[in-house]
Amino acid sequence: MRLKTTLAVLASAALAATIIAPAANAAPSSAVKGLKGQVIPASLFGMHIQNAEIGSWATVPIGALRLWDNQTSWANIEKTQGNFDWTTLDKAVATSQSHGVNDILMVLAGTPAWASDDPSPAALPVPGAAGMPKDFSWWDKWVTAVVTRYKGKITSYQPWNEANLSTFSTGSAAQMADLTKRAHDIIKRIDPSATVVAPSTGTRLSGAFKKFYPAFLANLKALGWPIDVWSAHTYPASLGTPLDRDKLAIAYEAALKKAGAPKLPFWDTENNFGLKGPGPKNPDVDIEGEKAASWVARTYLDALDLGISRVYWYRWETYNDLWGIQMFDNTPGSKAYASLEDWIVGATFNGCSNTKTGTTCNFTKGGKPFQIVYSNTEKPQSFAVKGASQMCTLLEGCKAVTGNKVTTAAPVKIG
Repeated sequence: MRLKTTLAVLASAALAATIIAPAANAAPSSAVKGLKGQVIPASLFGMHIQNAEIGSWATVPIGALRLWDNQTSWANIEKTQGNFDWTTLDKAVATSQSHGVNDILMVLAGTPAWASDDPSPAALPVPGAAGMPKDFSWWDKWVTAVVTRYKGKITSYQPWNEANLSTFSTGSAAQMADLTKRAHDIIKRIDPSATVVAPSTGTRLSGAFKKFYPAFLANLKALGWPIDVWSAHTYPASLGTPLDRDKLAIAYEAALKKAGAPKLPFWDTENNFGLKGPGPKNPDVDIEGEKAASWVARTYLDALDLGISRVYWYRWETYNDLWGIQMFDNTPGSKAYASLEDWIVGATFNGCSNTKTGTTCNFTKGGKPFQIVYSNTEKPQSFAVKGASQMCTLLEGCKAVTGNKVTTAAPVKIG
């Protein structure tokens, strides 16, 4: 997503839309087995960073970077046919590498005005970018140029961003599948180690999702499923909670299953809460304090239970009222992000148990078991403590456990 224009378009398009969701109160583990038994890599903690292309960076550790809204789209780089200005992409990649982050996902999207079949000024990231190339051989040359230049530096590529939304794509499902196949074949020929991530799809507008995505999957199937990773954006409605986000992810996975899609990793390539829309009943919402910390941590913990192997938070930048949860130095969200990373990266995930009121997730790290517990109701819940000596919170550090239970709303580590 991107700035006020994006949100206004989404809100306008969604006046009559409903949110994709299964039955109410569905728990994450009700639909998928999750990532039980896996050691949690740093790459679970993805991020978008505003101005990475001019050297800006986060003050918390991140495990993976997604380049979108960094002046690195096709339209930004090949402004005139055959002339590539790599300045922004070179700088973004160098910035990431200089901070030790070599897991870089680049979105290849955004048709230049000279190549686009749709000059719409409402398109993002620039006018005309949502159109399809009038000649698909131009796309082939673009992808070839990128992958040749950044072989061994950019580790994964995503053909398009939110391909089911007209703000970003006015192409058909068949055209998007064709672009994906073409990109896949070029990438694998030039850099076989690179990962091809499916074009992302927005999920909170059910009409746009149902109109586009099943048809896209059918076309992708006909082309032999030319991807390595599935991708969705599970932003809930502005008034939605982490449980609503979970429902969107479950519904997305159900759509994959219905289409007979292969079992591949699933990445949530954009996430936040409180974004205005859909429709007038969902105003912009600010999520602050312990709730912001809790919801950031729950996003990543629920991902493990949902089978989502990485989440790219949108985004690290100075204060921007468009986002419900702010992510910059010393905000509750950034503190929670860093705390949870410290707790679970390198740990083995042993699964979660869910009730309507609370979740308990089990881990082992360095041979020592620990649990993370949190409320599913936004109200404090009590959890039994057996043999634990320490409790760690997202914002205040660790202290000794007293008694035989802890009461909390936000995730806490017990060990």
